[in-house]
Amino acid sequence: MMRLRNKTALQSRLRYSFLLVCMALLCAGCGKERGTLRQKKVKTIETIADLGALPRFVTDPEDNPATPEKIELGRFLFFDPILSGNRDVSCATCHQPEFNYAEFLETSIGVNGTGTGSKRRFNDSNDLPFVKRNSQSILNTAFNGIKNGEPYKPEEAPMFWDLRAKGLEMQALVPIRTLEEMRGASFHEGRILDEIVERVQRIPAYKGLFAAAFPGEGEPVNQINLSKAIASFERTLIAPNTRFDQYMRGDSNALSSGEKDGLNSFLVAGCAKCHSGPMFSDYKLHTLGVPDTDNRKESDAGIHLDYAFRTPTLRNLRYTAPYMHSGKLATLDQVLMFYEDIAGGKILNPHVKPEEMDSLATDMDVNFRDISRIVDFLNTLNDDNFDKSVPASVPSGLPVTGL
Repeated sequence: MMRLRNKTALQSRLRYSFLLVCMALLCAGCGKERGTLRQKKVKTIETIADLGALPRFVTDPEDNPATPEKIELGRFLFFDPILSGNRDVSCATCHQPEFNYAEFLETSIGVNGTGTGSKRRFNDSNDLPFVKRNSQSILNTAFNGIKNGEPYKPEEAPMFWDLRAKGLEMQALVPIRTLEEMRGASFHEGRILDEIVERVQRIPAYKGLFAAAFPGEGEPVNQINLSKAIASFERTLIAPNTRFDQYMRGDSNALSSGEKDGLNSFLVAGCAKCHSGPMFSDYKLHTLGVPDTDNRKESDAGIHLDYAFRTPTLRNLRYTAPYMHSGKLATLDQVLMFYEDIAGGKILNPHVKPEEMDSLATDMDVNFRDISRIVDFLNTLNDDNFDKSVPASVPSGLPVTGL
C-alpha cells in the first residue's frame, strides 16, 4: 500500500512537472511573439538623407521651354486684373511678392474686394464668399513634387491643397475659372476663358507680346499660350539657396549648433515622415483634423470628403503665415503645438473621427520642450533672395494689383 501511494505521488509530480514545462514553453513562445510584435512597432526615425537641397535651376516642360519673351508676358499677365471677370483682381492680389507670393490673410478675398494685404475688404455690396482655402505660396512651385534621386517631370507637378491640378500650366487657369477667386458671378465657368482671350486680343500691346513669345503661330493669343506664359514667369520665382541648402551642399558652418539640434529634433519627432525631400513635402493627402476657417459657413471636407489635404512645403515659412489649408494657425509655435495635441489624442475639427486620423500624425512625438529648437531649424529654410519686382503698369491700363 505504501509503495502504491508513493507511485501515485510520483506520477502526480511528473504530471505537474510536465505541465510546468509546457507552460514555460508556451510563455517562451508568447514572449517571442510579443517580442516580434514589439519589433514591428519599433519607431523608424528618418535621417537627413530623407531631406535634400533644392536644385539651383528649374526644369521646364518639353512643350514649354522658357524664353525671356514668355517670362515678360507672363509677368504682365500675373499682375493684370484683365484676367478677372470684373477686372478687379489679378493673380498677384492673393499671391503678393512681399508675402512670399502668398497672402497674410486666413483665407483670401478674391473678386468684389478692395485694398491689398491685411487691409483688403469686400465691397459694401457683396454676395460672394471668401476664397475656400488659404493662399499657398507660388515661390518654388517650380519644384513641386520633386524627389531625391529621381528625374523631375514638371508637367506632373502636384498643385493646390487637394492635388486637383498637375503642372503650373494647368494650375494657372484654375483660379480664372473659380467663382470667388477671379471669375465672379457675371460669367459662366465655361465661358470665362474665352472672354479673357477676347479681351487680351483687343489690346495691341498684348498682341505684340504674344507674337514675340510664341513666334510663327497664326493666332498666338489663346488659352494654352496664356497658361504657358504665366507658368514660365512662375518658374522664375525660386529661392533655392537657404542656409539649409548650403549645409546640404557641404557647408557645415551654414547651421549653428542649436539649429542642428533643431534638425535632429525635427527628425526624431517624426516630422520628416511627411515633410520630406527637397521641398519638405511628400505631396500626399493626410487627414489631420485641422479646424475649419470661420470665413466660410460650410465645413471643408476636401476633395474626397475625408478632410485630407496636401502636405505643404516648409520653405520660407517666415513669410507665409498663417498656416494650414484653413489658415487657422497663426504661428509656427501654434502649428507644432497642434501636432503635440494630435499625438495626445486631441482632434480640433469636430467633423473628424479618431479612426479617420492619419497614423503618421498621431504617432508623432512632438514635445513642448523641442518646439523652439524645431522652429530655429525651420528658420534655416528661409531665403529672402527672390524676385519681388512689380511692373509699374500693365498693358490693359488697369491699376496694377498686388502692390
